[in-house]
Amino acid sequence: MAITAALVKELRERTGSGMMECKKALVESNGDIDAAIEAMRKSGLAKADKKSDRVAADGIIAIEISDDGKQAVMLEINSETDFVAKADDFTGFVADVSKAVLAAQPADLDALLALPLNGGSIDSVRQELIAKIGENIQVRRFEIMSTDGVIGSYRHGDRIGTLVELDGGDIALAKDLAMHVAASRPQAISAADLPADLLEKERDIVATQAKDSGKPEAIIEKMVEGRMKKFVNEISLLGQPFVKDPDVTVEKLVRQANATVKAISFFEVGEGIEKKEDNFAEEVMAQARGN
Repeated sequence: MAITAALVKELRERTGSGMMECKKALVESNGDIDAAIEAMRKSGLAKADKKSDRVAADGIIAIEISDDGKQAVMLEINSETDFVAKADDFTGFVADVSKAVLAAQPADLDALLALPLNGGSIDSVRQELIAKIGENIQVRRFEIMSTDGVIGSYRHGDRIGTLVELDGGDIALAKDLAMHVAASRPQAISAADLPADLLEKERDIVATQAKDSGKPEAIIEKMVEGRMKKFVNEISLLGQPFVKDPDVTVEKLVRQANATVKAISFFEVGEGIEKKEDNFAEEVMAQARGN
């Protein structure tokens, strides 16, 4: 069967693949466009599998909130480069996944990847997108927040996202606190929520520094307690000065509104992912050697 330009054009429109790849697939399928699509999907999945071990540390933090404001989803989807993170195909995938997660509220990442999306699953659409774009794409993590109170959210560009749940207060306060969390990055809501091993490690450091001062034991104890109080306030939300009014602590702000902070969440793109440091000169030499 003759492979016409119109046939190649139709296959390109249906798959989003390049002209030469479409023409090759049509030649191999003897002009059967459905068979060509199936073969390209299988090939794409194989390509996607080969890219799965490449580091994807760029991407987007997305937030989706229900119409009644009682449920919110925050998720991180990664690409290898900022260029792809801004592409329409990638941002469209992120938006579709966000809506699907909010609607279905999966229990974990495996359940999320199995959710139906655009005629397949989220994972199959992800793999097809890898084949089309040519970069590793990973749905890394997500969090679902539900409340009988108020949820505030904040996104700093596409790279940082926060959620705050309040009992009492209003949406304006919740949004202000979400912005504060993005700026100040507290590790917990209050001192009582901080990990014991973190506090013990800091106390040991502070005590050693205080002992080196040569001051009397009674003074050293006061120094340690003072420095620990300062440390705890710096890393717990309620102890921090409010970003919009540093003369007021978050605890005082919340108390004045007769509110209670129930939960906070902070995501940053690529947080904790070990990024590969590329050596451009070595890469060029390797290509020149044919490696």
